[in-house]
Amino acid sequence: MRAGLGGLLGARARLRWVHLILGGALLMPYFLLTQVGVGMVAGGVNALNSFPLALAAYAAALPLAAATAVFGLVRPLSVTAVRAMCGVPGDRLAEGPARSWAARGRTSAWWTLHLGVGALVSGLTLAVPPMGVVLIALPFVSGLQEARLGLGWFSTGAQPYVAPLLGIGLLAGLALCAAGAAALLARLAPVLLGPTAADRLAAAEERAADLAVRNRLARELHDAVGHALSAVTLQAVAARRVLERDPEFVREALAAIEDTTRRTVGELDAVLGLLRDGDPARPDAAFAPTLAADLDGLLARTRAAGTTVTAHQDPGPAGNWAQLPEIVSREAYRIVQEGLSNALRHGSGPVELRISVRGGEGSGHPVPTDRREHPEQRELEISMTNPPAAPEAREARTTGGRGLRGAAERAALLGGRVEAGPYEGRWRLRAVLPLAGGKR
Repeated sequence: MRAGLGGLLGARARLRWVHLILGGALLMPYFLLTQVGVGMVAGGVNALNSFPLALAAYAAALPLAAATAVFGLVRPLSVTAVRAMCGVPGDRLAEGPARSWAARGRTSAWWTLHLGVGALVSGLTLAVPPMGVVLIALPFVSGLQEARLGLGWFSTGAQPYVAPLLGIGLLAGLALCAAGAAALLARLAPVLLGPTAADRLAAAEERAADLAVRNRLARELHDAVGHALSAVTLQAVAARRVLERDPEFVREALAAIEDTTRRTVGELDAVLGLLRDGDPARPDAAFAPTLAADLDGLLARTRAAGTTVTAHQDPGPAGNWAQLPEIVSREAYRIVQEGLSNALRHGSGPVELRISVRGGEGSGHPVPTDRREHPEQRELEISMTNPPAAPEAREARTTGGRGLRGAAERAALLGGRVEAGPYEGRWRLRAVLPLAGGKR
């Protein structure tokens, strides 16, 4: 009994009832417009004074409402109302304006149904409660018994319990009608306002894009901060060891620490600004390091930690790294940075680095005939080797190999590849990046 009353008069039922009345209110502008037209067609009469003409105006208002519902903003407004007032889970409703004509057609059907059913329930809500109250009060109010209401069963000759029972029945019927209509709309809302296949695809693409941006930012932070902390730590350790013997080296190490931390703070400030108010579609804009801009500085800061780095650079026909596509130069810089970080943390002895453009005229590498004819097929090759440290001397891994995975992801974005592992008794990191990958 209590559950039944809750379904008819509970908080959710009342909200759904208000939602129906809102639909009736939204139909009023259409109805007032069409009743003028119906009245003119009927000979200049007031359609509101004739029940058949009023029904005709109501019927004419529904197609007019359906036509206006094809505008894209109708769906988000309807979804907001349904989510707030009808108790329909938000994940079963579409987000954003309707873009396809199929979605607009479904939205139009919902709009017409909501306004049409809401108008009927609104009319009943205005008419039935006063009638029910009059019928319930009829046996107890002498003025109502003497009034000429035009219905024989209002007279004092009728049984005194007939009118109250009829009034109670009318009120209960109104509650049942409203609850049934509200339940129908709540059941149809996911069907008519739910996401289409195109909406699901767009949502999946948006989530994938957001995830790609987050992964991109995570890689940038890992590479920038991880390398900086490793370099600063080793620079400080090296300076402490020779503090008394080699003051000049200590000064160089402290200068390198200062430069490294300043650059890292700048990169952190850039990414934090991007997270606050930057363009999420272009996370690269926040990070400037490239081979042309900072390769020599990166090598100098690494050497300041006491590690010998021998670099062999061959930019190819251009003669300098500035001619590389910007994205290739940027990703190559991060891969070199990650390789040097690994060498500092897990290796021992000198590091040998080779960076060259291969497959083009003047590169010093074999040039296949097809690549002479298509220089855009050239590749940037990065090879870094160093002796591995003894197991007991290696720094414990705390990143779960995210750096190497990040390097592989960077190369894959350009259509390249990364290999890391033992090679002729040394540890080697090798990356190949197609220069054409920066033009896609």
